[in-house]
Amino acid sequence: MNFKSKYLVAFLAAYLLASTGFSHAGVIVLEGNYQGKNLYVQNPFRSSGVGFCAYEVTVNGQVTTDEVNSSAFEIDFKNLGLKVGDKVTVKIEHQDDCTPKVLNPEVLKPKSTFNVVSINVDPKTSTLKWTVKDESGKLPFIIEQFRWNKWIKVGEVDGTGTPEEHSYEFKVIPNSGKNSFRVKQIDYTGQPRLSNKVDFTSDIPAVTWSPEKVKDKIFFSDATMYEIYDEYGNIVKRGYGKDVDASDLKKGVYYLNWDNSMGQFLKK
Repeated sequence: MNFKSKYLVAFLAAYLLASTGFSHAGVIVLEGNYQGKNLYVQNPFRSSGVGFCAYEVTVNGQVTTDEVNSSAFEIDFKNLGLKVGDKVTVKIEHQDDCTPKVLNPEVLKPKSTFNVVSINVDPKTSTLKWTVKDESGKLPFIIEQFRWNKWIKVGEVDGTGTPEEHSYEFKVIPNSGKNSFRVKQIDYTGQPRLSNKVDFTSDIPAVTWSPEKVKDKIFFSDATMYEIYDEYGNIVKRGYGKDVDASDLKKGVYYLNWDNSMGQFLKK
């Protein structure tokens, strides 16, 4: 192929590319829940210096009326009829030679705002029940029980994430004697939001165990939650049952948490 033919092929390829409207334009997608606050976007000029980077914004598929032809703009959710907790998908379409910057994307992340209306334990069914209001995003409720001088996670229930009152329940495993439970949520800030604790006394008998010098197994008088730590404080076993396989433990001293008690044993 001579030079003239090569030039003609290159020209036709460029023409076809342009006529099909092919573009490398990008899109920024943000998903979350409406928390009552707006998004702010920094919108630079294109690299050519003519025009701004972002050219269209949609919220849940609806084109917004926000004025995007400026160096900074606000995505205003107030006119979209959204309620706090509603699911939101924001798409910011922009040119391929630049990228706008969302300054506060965290406002779409679920935030823990619940307030407890009631919380109690039904001792007959060992069921923790709680009612809350003012949720503003879908976050799990973490159920914790106070055992062995610490709060431990015993379960999780998905929250509804809207401000109306919602009721939840979770089947717990009580220990003998006094029991304490609470629920909490942890949002993007990393700070837990806690309910008040609820106490009740169980009439189930205390669980005992044997032997103190262990060869292969530890036996409990009834099924119980348990934890085993080595002499350095590392947890080596955790579970629920009437016995524990200890055959794989190395010889030495171990610390045992069970029922509502703590002790230690020697692995032979």
